[in-house]
Amino acid sequence: MTQGMIHKAISGFYYVKSDDGQYLECRAKGIFRKEGRSPLVGDRVVVEDGVVADILPRRNEILRPPVANVDLAVMVVSATQPQPNLLVLDKLIAICEWKGIEPVLVFTKSDLADCSRLCALYQKAGFSVFTSVPGQRDYTALLDCMKGKLSVFIGNSGVGKSTLMNSLMPELHLATAQISDKLGRGRHTTRHVELYPLPGGGLVADTPGFSTVELDKYGYIRKEELAGCFREFAGYEGKCRFQDCSHRSEKGCAVLEAVHSGQISASRHESYCQMYEDALQVKEWERKEEKRR
Repeated sequence: MTQGMIHKAISGFYYVKSDDGQYLECRAKGIFRKEGRSPLVGDRVVVEDGVVADILPRRNEILRPPVANVDLAVMVVSATQPQPNLLVLDKLIAICEWKGIEPVLVFTKSDLADCSRLCALYQKAGFSVFTSVPGQRDYTALLDCMKGKLSVFIGNSGVGKSTLMNSLMPELHLATAQISDKLGRGRHTTRHVELYPLPGGGLVADTPGFSTVELDKYGYIRKEELAGCFREFAGYEGKCRFQDCSHRSEKGCAVLEAVHSGQISASRHESYCQMYEDALQVKEWERKEEKRR
């Protein structure tokens, strides 16, 4: 019996790096399927007789890509081609905050469009923000953020996730896809989930691209939990006139006052309001179904 972390999952096989440095090819115990569970890349597991016999408790998990125990999410956003969708970005950031995953933003293609306003917007909100251009070689600051952590790259198709990973780790030569001018999006080429070692320490998983309609795969945040997923709201907690303030239109709302004074970004608040409305529409059976997936 030995313990380790799953580093790759493909076609029903799990590749575990044991605590003593060995790589083990395993199948999973059949009982997991009956229990509605399955091992994920990033899971700490117990291996017995070449089989994943137990999954140790997880801190968190995401389903696209299916990775557990994530420390940091690198949000890859293109400055153009495709145009950035701030509502989608804010939804992803909120979901990461909800799951206890630190969001970091990288704006790619910054040579093609000015993204300084967007960088300033998210830096003011309290996030680490980086830019990337083709041919860039110095990613020291980004790698320092990822050092010693399990990170995932998240972004919609065509934003340049695999290209960025190639720049961070040229030895991997990950496949990259060209942008389709007709469709305005890339053809994602990542075919399985695998953790790759980072220079200087840490692990990172590449992801397939996603479309907006797939965002529900990341989970549903309840309306009463949503304000806690916008970190710039924290300084105004408990300062509203009404204890049950939704921070949307109430008189005496400290968050709204901060938006009007420019302390909180109007676009971030608009995303919050849209997500609040979306949360009102989610039925309880949908939340239960999401938990079973």
